[in-house]
Amino acid sequence: MSQLPVLTAKDFASDQDIRWCPGCGDYAILNQVKKILAKIQAQRENTVFVAGIGCSSRFPYYMGTYGLHSIHGRAPAFATGIKIANPDLDVWVVTGDGDGLSIGGNHLMHILRRNVNVNILLFNNRIYGLTKGQYSPTSETGKKSPSTPMGSIDLPLTPLSIALAAEASFVARCVDVDKNLGEVLARAAAHRGSSFVEIYQDCNVFNHFAFKHATDKDVKEDNIIRLEHGKPLVYGKNRDKGIRLTGDYKLEAIELGNAYKEDDLIFHDEGDEKLAFMLSRMQYPEYPEPMGVYYDVKDDCYEDLLTQQVTDAIEQRGEGSIEKLLNSGDIFTVD
Repeated sequence: MSQLPVLTAKDFASDQDIRWCPGCGDYAILNQVKKILAKIQAQRENTVFVAGIGCSSRFPYYMGTYGLHSIHGRAPAFATGIKIANPDLDVWVVTGDGDGLSIGGNHLMHILRRNVNVNILLFNNRIYGLTKGQYSPTSETGKKSPSTPMGSIDLPLTPLSIALAAEASFVARCVDVDKNLGEVLARAAAHRGSSFVEIYQDCNVFNHFAFKHATDKDVKEDNIIRLEHGKPLVYGKNRDKGIRLTGDYKLEAIELGNAYKEDDLIFHDEGDEKLAFMLSRMQYPEYPEPMGVYYDVKDDCYEDLLTQQVTDAIEQRGEGSIEKLLNSGDIFTVD
């Protein structure tokens, strides 16, 4: 039996010219995805990238794998069909805050609650980039754009909260240029079930520095918490700050020292759904924003349950017949 060749990140690159704006955060994500696929020794012929519409949705063209550029917001529906037809395929969905949370919100919700075994990467730049800078479902209140010249009056959606409410079994967040992106992607790839990863992504043309608080070397460690399972929620350049739970069940950012020790802090538990949801509500500048894996639990995958259901139906009722089905029951004739 011949041994499979060892692939490198370059082997996952396509021959297409990359047509993102220079400096776009999508480049960093693309590079990390190729590196992780090489690291886990994914097979190109067994890997599929599915996208909807938007800047992020160019992703399949730049991968040396199978790919499908589908229609606006419907990438989860296409990915579900692909996974049902061939459960052995390694399926990735690439979407954006506009594609995935506006027209595609319904489809995103259902692929997560069904726990289809796919990896979903949501690039969140808090703007519509491809259509030239309109506000998106995640844009902050007051955002001025061509479609909101007086400032947006909408409350922004929080992707992680939506994913958790939709019963996702793996939920994480990271930043396009941060060192933990590769680790989170590897965890998502290893997870059986729907993995949902929100990636803060810089649109340097229409919403530059939207996440400067989480990327600027001088301040980011004071503005983010690096989540580690079983470890206290400590943050800060000097690891001298933390998050504790108050008596009235609220989160509080505190200084470590004489009054508080690490034992007074919340210890992260990836299996605690309530804690994951509370963490998803922590938003800058009121709180430091958690980065890493929020939630990771095991559950049955949709395609496994469906395959078993079909098997059980055949055992109980025998092989079906399309001809008999079409000719069964009441029929009518149009003269």
